[in-house]
Amino acid sequence: MKAPISVTLLGATGSVGQSASQVIRQANDGRQTPSFTVQAVTAGSDVAGLAKTALELKAQFAAIADETLYGALREALFGTGIAVGAGSSALVEAAERPAERVLAAIVGSAGLKPTLAAVRRGAIIALANKEALVCAGALMRSQAWRFGATLLPVDSEHSAIFQAMTHPNAVEKLFLTASGGPFRQASLEKMKAATPAEACNHPVWSMGAKISVDSATMMNKGLELIEASYLFDIPESRIDILVHPQSVIHSMVSFIDGSVLAQLGTPDMKAPIAYALAWPERITTSVERLDLARIGRLSFEPPDPVRFPALRLARAAVQAEAGAPTVLNAANEIAVAAFLDKKIAFLDIAETVEAALEAHSSAKLGYGAGGSTFSGQAGMATLEDVVALDKCARQWARKRVEALAVA
Repeated sequence: MKAPISVTLLGATGSVGQSASQVIRQANDGRQTPSFTVQAVTAGSDVAGLAKTALELKAQFAAIADETLYGALREALFGTGIAVGAGSSALVEAAERPAERVLAAIVGSAGLKPTLAAVRRGAIIALANKEALVCAGALMRSQAWRFGATLLPVDSEHSAIFQAMTHPNAVEKLFLTASGGPFRQASLEKMKAATPAEACNHPVWSMGAKISVDSATMMNKGLELIEASYLFDIPESRIDILVHPQSVIHSMVSFIDGSVLAQLGTPDMKAPIAYALAWPERITTSVERLDLARIGRLSFEPPDPVRFPALRLARAAVQAEAGAPTVLNAANEIAVAAFLDKKIAFLDIAETVEAALEAHSSAKLGYGAGGSTFSGQAGMATLEDVVALDKCARQWARKRVEALAVA
């Protein structure tokens, strides 16, 4: 019988982290091979959720990102034998603990530093944090190669590609599928007036607010395109996006002989999470089994470039490199937060991102003594480079959002 796989969950209280907890508990309760032990769990500010998860998974260490919540976490876990920490350094400490696999599921650029810490000790990274590759793709890949780390995708689309990529050297094209989100058939007028509740009302997936809005703008698919380009070392020109409302085919790979392989499954994040945590094995999950006869029809259509400009912006960013994907992600996070706070309109999200990219290309973001100091990926060679550009892009986007809110 194989020894249990040791795991750390970065972002344990989010939707991906909770799905991972379910996968781990089911594997352990069913005495499957492999089973799991948990080294560490982290969260941003959800003390109660983190303490509950740490206890359920019998974690050795729990870390909360908000330093002011250290006392609350310590009190919640007092007498359990679970060590606690708080602040960004505690997240890094969690990533550096000797777990074989690290689920990187901290939303946004906050996950960059702990994810890179896990990479630098040669761990297997189950990557659910898009920003790790969007903001720092070249850095993550070079560090993974240098330290012998393995990057395994957790996003359903990238997991599908990974599973279907039987002959990496014979790939012709990748196809990322998209549900189309809640506004797939909506008019521009309706999208202009869209509320946060409407944008978060995803027709297929159950996700957090930020990623739900990204799905509504289709920025999530733009981020996935950038991620796929870095993860599979394929130029964006060979990555297509197809709207597939049923969300049954998660992605496809076409090969030079004309063959196309697709990975199908019920839209449930537990399946790709289980695949990444147990790889190269497969384990039983509670995912609903696919019934193609009941579904009856699989349809596809191209995305509308007018209503969903985020896709064009993502392609432009990955083509430009020179830190443009970092700017795209940072501006999008600020704009989405402003939309959720009802400070800007739905279509202002893409407008803010496009304006930030234009400012970046013309060296007007305000970083560096004389403008842009980032030229090509060589200028984004360190985490400090990425963090500096991310910070400046956020500052610029906040000012833009404030101007839009006043207008």
